[in-house]
Amino acid sequence: MLNRDLLKKVKKIELSTRHLVNEVFGGEYHSVFKGRGMEFAEVREYTPGDDIRTIDWNVSARTGVPFVKLFEEERELTVMILVDASASGAFGTRVQMKRTLAAELSAVLAFSAVKNNDKVGLIIFTDRVEKYIPPRKGRSHVLRVIREVLDHEPEHEGTSINTALEFMSRVIRKRAVTFMISDFLDKDYEKSIKQASRKHDMLSFHLQDPWEIELPNLGLIQIHDGETGETSLINTGKSSLRKTYETKSKERIAKLQAFFKSSGLDYLPIRTDVPYVDPLINFFRKRASRRR
Repeated sequence: MLNRDLLKKVKKIELSTRHLVNEVFGGEYHSVFKGRGMEFAEVREYTPGDDIRTIDWNVSARTGVPFVKLFEEERELTVMILVDASASGAFGTRVQMKRTLAAELSAVLAFSAVKNNDKVGLIIFTDRVEKYIPPRKGRSHVLRVIREVLDHEPEHEGTSINTALEFMSRVIRKRAVTFMISDFLDKDYEKSIKQASRKHDMLSFHLQDPWEIELPNLGLIQIHDGETGETSLINTGKSSLRKTYETKSKERIAKLQAFFKSSGLDYLPIRTDVPYVDPLINFFRKRASRRR
């Protein structure tokens, strides 16, 4: 049985994201993801005027009569949403936690996919895969995806993007549109992302909180690293410490952005303190214009 608080959260996200999908985002999604092209449907006997390049020579040889292949657009897509549920997701200093933002993004993407008659699957991961929901269609299935992201209590605290992508490669055989939602506080995952992108259409959303980029002056504070379990006392009143922290944070982000750009992979930073609607729409419009 689902508790009432969870049902309320799911309903709230459904109402807010459904409007976004129906009124704003659905068309952008459809313009970007139009299907994988043409796939074989059936054969029929050759008639004058048919393109000889479509002749099925194997069938023609067996029957002694020329047959041609017929193709149709492969409209249906499989969409996989990979959500990083590591301990750093339970962090947010302004509007919301990264984990809540991940649930909202998952909802927008999942409802857009189902509206487009695509199948949606979910992988929730930490340093191992903690939940897998195979791709299916339908509103009730999308609501389950949202519930799982909202209600999942991670059993582990670390992050392994490699593990998530390796698992997906085993369970998803055909090409899929893959949305990676993470704060990317991990190491040595670049090779796995490149490998996955050769088979799947990879898009990455980088969740960020302003305090992860720039520390405010709050004097002496205690900080806890949810993924390593380490606790330390720092003096944010020291401008030199704040400057060093900001420099290292920006260097890490710049390195991440440079990797995605040099690899030709789609990447969008999304902050917890800034509305994500316009950046998301612009992101997909740019992507669609590149593929025309």
